[in-house]
Amino acid sequence: MAVVEIVSFGYLHDAPPSAHLTVDLRHHFRDPHVSPELRHMTADDEPVRAAVLATPGITDLVTATAAAVLAFASGPSAASVTVADGCAGGRHRAPTFANVLAERLTAAGHRVSVRHRDLGKDVVER
Repeated sequence: MAVVEIVSFGYLHDAPPSAHLTVDLRHHFRDPHVSPELRHMTADDEPVRAAVLATPGITDLVTATAAAVLAFASGPSAASVTVADGCAGGRHRAPTFANVLAERLTAAGHRVSVRHRDLGKDVVER
């Protein structure tokens, strides 16, 4: 089984981290930040997780990303696979996506680590 590192991040805080696969969640998936009641919450809060996972297409993207990780891992190199996934601020969509992807890959027997680069940073006011 593969060793997988998943890094969630916010594009508005810094450049994307180096990765084999980078998933940009900014333009195609609803941002909980636009809801005042969710804005100051994070992916650690169930209402944010529920809002992100209710977005059409997000679970399909998790499935597709898991398949891409398997493709990378099945190559001739024994190296680990790094996935970076980003949204605007790194507090809602990206960490939720990272956690769900990690759950899926862990259940499939992979060794997975998750780092949320920007989850603890202040809300980006825009």
